[in-house]
Amino acid sequence: MSASAAPTSASIAASTSAPASAQTPVRAAVPPAFRGRIGRDARSGHYAVPRRYRLYLSTACPNGLRLAVAHSLLGLDEVCPATFLPAVPDGPDGGHSALRPLYEASAHRYTGPALAPVLGDDWLGRIVSTHAPDILRDLDRWFGPGRPALYPEDALADIEAVERLCAQGVDEAAQRAGTAGADPAERDRALTELFDTLGELERRLDGGGHVLGDRLTAADIAVWVSLVQLDTVHSHHLDAAAVQRIAGHPRLWAHARRLTACPSFGGHLDLDGIARRHRARCRGLEAAGAAVRILDWAAYASHQVDDR
Repeated sequence: MSASAAPTSASIAASTSAPASAQTPVRAAVPPAFRGRIGRDARSGHYAVPRRYRLYLSTACPNGLRLAVAHSLLGLDEVCPATFLPAVPDGPDGGHSALRPLYEASAHRYTGPALAPVLGDDWLGRIVSTHAPDILRDLDRWFGPGRPALYPEDALADIEAVERLCAQGVDEAAQRAGTAGADPAERDRALTELFDTLGELERRLDGGGHVLGDRLTAADIAVWVSLVQLDTVHSHHLDAAAVQRIAGHPRLWAHARRLTACPSFGGHLDLDGIARRHRARCRGLEAAGAAVRILDWAAYASHQVDDR
């Protein structure tokens, strides 16, 4: 759907918010309401012009955190400024009041929640996209010249495979495993998928310093954000035995520690915001593993831990 179309509030709510807490059943994905793309051809309407676009995001949201890390790695503070929103939306409908004018200008008679992340067009005062994967790819393609690409052409298939692993095998599987009142058999299947995926990611780190060998790509961002969510959110709803098995992937967690010590990663890690967002959204009970934390994220983010 183009940015000028009038989406339903239900479709926007389902598409632009990050996955709910581990206590909320996973719902079928709904196509994002705004799917404009940045390009150089006249048909797109959105030319790749520096300082025309602006990111609106919350780093307490997984999609927002991915975009914030990529934005820093690409050095886009001047080219495409970012506005950081509160961890917990301040609107009564679960949206951000700061985004309300942008949504109302982009969709006629819009009444749904104004959710993040958003890529806005400052020239037109409208939304370009609310679809985080498209936004990330466009920022990398059009505004990252002179820097190592996060989506290098020769590694696109592998990066997309890792992103699917993270979304389905880590995020969604951990969510299903921690859902309150879940069928024990379904919980076991979800945990098996989660452990298998972590094992696959562990093996991928055997060949170099990053997920895809010796270079940092968007695959590393996806893995890091999934591990942050797994340890700071989903582990609250898994028992201690499951958390212990999750921790049993040394290369994976060592990679998470190294990335967290990098300012582009750890500098955006809002642990308090993630906790407040989780409390605001979660309606389930905590499991026995709630007190078990695999990494001291704050210590690594502040460079207090020597990881030699």
